[in-house]
Amino acid sequence: MKAAVLSEIGGPLVVEEVPRPQPRNGEVLVKVTACGVCHTDLHVVKGEVKFPLPAVLGHEISGVVEEVASGVSGVKPRDRVVCSFVMPCGFCYYCIRGRDDLCETFFAMNRLRGTLYDGESRLRRADGSPLAMYSMAGLAEYAVVPASDVFPAPADLPLADTCILGCAIMTAYGAVKNQAQVLPGETVVVVGVGGVGSNAIQVARVFGATEVIAVDVRDDKLEAARKLGATQVVNASKGDPVAQVMSLTGGRGADVAIEALGRPETVVNAFMMTRDGGRTVVIGIAAGQATAGIEVTRLVRRGIRLSGSYGCRVRTDMPEVLRLAAKGQIDVSQPITRRYRLAEADQAYAALSRGEVIGRAIVVME
Repeated sequence: MKAAVLSEIGGPLVVEEVPRPQPRNGEVLVKVTACGVCHTDLHVVKGEVKFPLPAVLGHEISGVVEEVASGVSGVKPRDRVVCSFVMPCGFCYYCIRGRDDLCETFFAMNRLRGTLYDGESRLRRADGSPLAMYSMAGLAEYAVVPASDVFPAPADLPLADTCILGCAIMTAYGAVKNQAQVLPGETVVVVGVGGVGSNAIQVARVFGATEVIAVDVRDDKLEAARKLGATQVVNASKGDPVAQVMSLTGGRGADVAIEALGRPETVVNAFMMTRDGGRTVVIGIAAGQATAGIEVTRLVRRGIRLSGSYGCRVRTDMPEVLRLAAKGQIDVSQPITRRYRLAEADQAYAALSRGEVIGRAIVVME
């Protein structure tokens, strides 16, 4: 099969012919239809997030089941499926307590070592040398995925477009539902309206937010945010964004501020945009060990809740995300503004790095 391989930090994604992987006990082989283009992969490319190399990136996929191994039930060949970037083991301390977004096995084996849960990657180069897997390594024609992370794709939606349910939308959903706990009638501000932030807007509206304020530095991204449900927009390059949000909220601030960039200055801005007693939720992954200077006295005296959110609670939240998409309450197609072929994967991430992608780009397999 063909796979886009990253061999060195800052290097290109080069399409190589590699052996087709084989699923082992409890795993599913998916013929990939599409894979989302995410900033988290870009952090690995730039060396801002440590990960073993050489590797195959790509962590939000849709596709068709090609093969199931022993120990798998509930899914069969030719099923249309979606897979999330968090691949829960189902057995660790957090998984058995319903917090599979914190799956210890996923972080220890996959995010640190680039393997699946027996300690080995399923990917090899033609010479037999191993290739690390970032999640299921979706920038390839086939991917091996633990059965715990394989969900039926909504039947009436374009299969390629549903790939963004596995990261961009499920991450937004997890933040809005579990950490922000958005209630009907509340005001939500979203700082950074890229692939994940733009979807936080439409998910916040699903949960009943009356006002959703989008904050970014580009007018074209803000216009796209309006189409996804933003009621007000703030261009942070044209004045103090905190002051602008305060003005739009009558000086009180937002009930919920969601930061979707992972930059210290935008984390602080989101915190300062949050009203007394409100919630600030950070979902942007930062480069390296970046820190943000939060005013401690304001945090304490004004009773603001500050939390991080990583993905969603996969086995309980993903079925609901899929149901909302199937009913049309979440739009999977509108956030997608660019489509690339696998041979163009490096171009896709270069465009993302330059800030040219509005919403989400996807790589569609030929």
